[in-house]
Amino acid sequence: MAYTILIVDDSETIRAVLLRSLAMTKLPIDSVLQAVHGKDALEKLKTSFVDIVFTDINMPEMDGIALFESMSAHPEYKDIPVVVISTEGSATRIAELTRKGIKGYLRKPFTPEKLRDVIVETLGEWK
Repeated sequence: MAYTILIVDDSETIRAVLLRSLAMTKLPIDSVLQAVHGKDALEKLKTSFVDIVFTDINMPEMDGIALFESMSAHPEYKDIPVVVISTEGSATRIAELTRKGIKGYLRKPFTPEKLRDVIVETLGEWK
């Protein structure tokens, strides 16, 4: 069984970079879904099983924190790990997100290796 990943970012460029980087991780990926903001992501979650969500913080309609909070309040989505990918990288911000329950943090720009490491740390080593 391979991973299903949801990428949530309002930047088409960042979503494309994530797609290319995921391909370079050599991890078993079944499918990658994309959403342009939190509300769009919640709609995708209604129809698709997802192993992990990568989200930006700052987006229109619904930001990444509001998405995480909505997922945390929903019985079917609360156990899906959420990893923030953002340019905001202060230790205070990362600590705040960790306290809220975010499973990982990846600062833009990132490498495919760092992306792979976050997936492995969050979901466990693929055997």
